[in-house]
Amino acid sequence: MTLDDGGAAKPAPPTPTPLNAGEPSRLGGCGGSVTLVEGGTFCLSNRLGDVEPGRPHGLFFRDARVLSRWELLVDGKPAESLSVLSPEAFAARFVLRRPPQAGLADSTLLVVRERLIADGMHETLRLENMGREPTAVNLELHVDADFVDLFAVKEGRAGHGRAEVTVGEGELLLHDRTDRTRGLSVSSTVEPEVMHGSLVWRVVVLPGTSWKTEIIAQPKVGNQRVQAPLAPGQSPRLSAPSRKIAAWRDTATNIAATDPVLAQVLRRSESDLGALQIHDDSSSGRPFVAAGAPWFMTLFGRDSLLTAWMALPLEVDLALGTLQQLADLQGQTVDPLTEEEPGRIMHEMRRGPASGQVLGGNTYYGTVDATPLFVMLLAECYRWGADPEVIKALLPAADAAVRWIIDCGDRDHDGFVEYRRATDRGLINQGWKDSFDGINDAAGHFPEAPIALCEVQGYVHAALVARAELAEAFEDVRVARKMRERAAELHGKFAEQFWLPDRGWYAVALDGHKRQVDALTSNAAHCLWAGIASDQHAAELIERLSSAEMNTGFGLRTLASSMGAYNPMSYHCGSVWPHDTAIAVAGLLRYQHVPGAVELATQLASGLLDAAAFFGGRLPELFCGFPRTQFAVPVPYPTSCSPQAWASAAPLLLVRAFLGLNPNVPARTLTVRPQLPPEWGKITIGDLRLGSVTVDLEVQGNQVTAARLPEDWQLITR
Repeated sequence: MTLDDGGAAKPAPPTPTPLNAGEPSRLGGCGGSVTLVEGGTFCLSNRLGDVEPGRPHGLFFRDARVLSRWELLVDGKPAESLSVLSPEAFAARFVLRRPPQAGLADSTLLVVRERLIADGMHETLRLENMGREPTAVNLELHVDADFVDLFAVKEGRAGHGRAEVTVGEGELLLHDRTDRTRGLSVSSTVEPEVMHGSLVWRVVVLPGTSWKTEIIAQPKVGNQRVQAPLAPGQSPRLSAPSRKIAAWRDTATNIAATDPVLAQVLRRSESDLGALQIHDDSSSGRPFVAAGAPWFMTLFGRDSLLTAWMALPLEVDLALGTLQQLADLQGQTVDPLTEEEPGRIMHEMRRGPASGQVLGGNTYYGTVDATPLFVMLLAECYRWGADPEVIKALLPAADAAVRWIIDCGDRDHDGFVEYRRATDRGLINQGWKDSFDGINDAAGHFPEAPIALCEVQGYVHAALVARAELAEAFEDVRVARKMRERAAELHGKFAEQFWLPDRGWYAVALDGHKRQVDALTSNAAHCLWAGIASDQHAAELIERLSSAEMNTGFGLRTLASSMGAYNPMSYHCGSVWPHDTAIAVAGLLRYQHVPGAVELATQLASGLLDAAAFFGGRLPELFCGFPRTQFAVPVPYPTSCSPQAWASAAPLLLVRAFLGLNPNVPARTLTVRPQLPPEWGKITIGDLRLGSVTVDLEVQGNQVTAARLPEDWQLITR
């Protein structure tokens, strides 16, 4: 924010968006696209299954686009789409038909493309003749690759360079012109006529019969081809992605609901979280979750930590793997280019050919909230039954994180954690609203850095309490006392400097001059989730969050509609983010003793599930923040990621919050204090693993039934 000659605040001049800013590219949009994802590989196509040149489509492997064109022509024309079926996040069936011949209204040739994504792509192409006479078909599959970095595609900077194409023995070989160790091979079980950049089949399909071929696209890295997703003739059920999702379902808790919408959403959450998992390259193969497709298929500090927290009712190992992976990458030195600092938890990791140019390295550390979230999740894992020895091994990383909070995070030693990017290459805003305009005041002006966000102070408070609990668990009285004293001091300072008594909400931030940035935002609801709000402040805040300015009817707005920067079609200034609303719901239910908290939590959750139903059971990264009274269905945000990790995990947090589910394995207690919305009916949780104990729960209304709970455990329901 700057001042005019009269001393009045005026908007800051437009700031160029850094190449790795939070908001995605708008090139061509992603509306109507089909995204398939498996680990670090994903494919973005249109509803025909085609990867169209000039659009942000493609097959992406290790943060590089290895297919920039994959277009099927049937008798010289694109097929017509009938339906797209995607039972799992990594597989889809594109149901098409040949365009009707001249003078005919209908087509008699069914075209089905069955696609499976893993470390590459497997596609079965099948033709079925529904007519009464043989039909001749000419199929052409046009293939190209540009091997550009994912960032170039995301930001709309991808060129139009073609791959170096050669014809091999029954296959098409594509190579990166600048690095011949990278490439792609395309082969088919029915040998095609291979031309420069295309595969051609000329077939005759008899009446009532079908014809098929299997096409395999295998990336090559370091002159080595990766393993094919599926061997020719092999059942998709035997593929690596299918085996991985089956293993995930076998170990994950089974959560079921009688409400059909909630049941559908929970099934999709389980599937998407399984597909978004990546296993590291170590011998242990530790799991962690990628942030989301299409642009964030990698480890993200904040996103992966929050997703793992939300997914704890399904599995604790995912959270432990995430913590271990982040601990291995924890900052060790000071590097302004990557914003690495000792003890700091990283923001994102990339492996593409241009990652170093964009981020300053393959690992970028420019985030302010991942470090306290790391400590919070570690203590939560301990309560949920993680192996105490594994927790103990991670305590040095937690202590390094606390030192970063105190030393580097609190750069002016005023008790609050702030951020300011180290170079013009870094993210301008480094909280979860990391777009360049994500933080502003009530008039819409940008604050001057360094910026201390309200929710980050809440996370820090929770992290200090969490470290104290861990210290008490491992009998370190001195550290426990020190952490609790620091947490109490922060609690008092926060209430004094962030509360806006004339407004009834917390300032979204303090700016570089310690002035309150006074916008009404969803960030304040995170303070309820973190537990830093007093009951008095919570009561007033709940009233503000209940207003039509914040509650759209489909979820909580990121920015109130009365604020100067409000735009329901923006990325962070008035849109609805499902994970954000779920955190708000969990915060409200933490303060359920405060009048209005349960009622608002129920309204927000019901609206969010209504939105999920409109999106086919899969909540997107975000959607527009128009009021439900204006549009009866949620309006999609055109470049929203889907599936996206914390959006996929948000329904799990809703269920946990309304169940009041809080285990404490070391204390042998299981707390279940339900406040279920009446329309949810009955919630059943089977095979809930809590350390060495496995428990079954059934909850309806305020009635709780537990099975297989050991006699030396206590079930707390009040």
